Amino acid sequence: MKFHAITEANYSQVSKIYEEGIKTGMATFQTAAVDWKTWDENHLPIGRITLQDSDIVLGWASLAHVSSRCVYGGVAEVSVYVSEKSRGKGIGKKLLLELIKISEAHKFWTLQSGIMRDNKASIQMHINCGFREIGYREKIGQLNGVWLDNILLERRSKTIGIK
Repeated sequence: MKFHAITEANYSQVSKIYEEGIKTGMATFQTAAVDWKTWDENHLPIGRITLQDSDIVLGWASLAHVSSRCVYGGVAEVSVYVSEKSRGKGIGKKLLLELIKISEAHKFWTLQSGIMRDNKASIQMHINCGFREIGYREKIGQLNGVWLDNILLERRSKTIGIK
């Protein structure tokens, strides 16, 4: 297994995995994957990674801005998605730990994640990778007519920013 960048060439596999996450009903409020151009515009140019076995994408992770204000330049939102066939094998943790390394190498001091309350495996994975629960947004969004909470997690770097 090797890490590779998310590119237009492998985006079809990335979006397929995203759609598998959508089908779970606990990974995102989105109901369909977006095209490459839209995805590319909404994610940082760094921290766009896949974990692959040969040419097969097992999972992916990315960073996105949390705000356009300059004071939040060192803060990013993380996304981690694992293919149906690769879940429960530590792929998500490998991706998240690599994303943390990349973020710190690029001077990010805080990573944030908003995870649906029912996605207990993802919440636990983030905690196992040094995130802490900082609160929740009650009934922040609707999915299929049901209002759902989002658990807010954050990881503060021990090497970048406030020490």
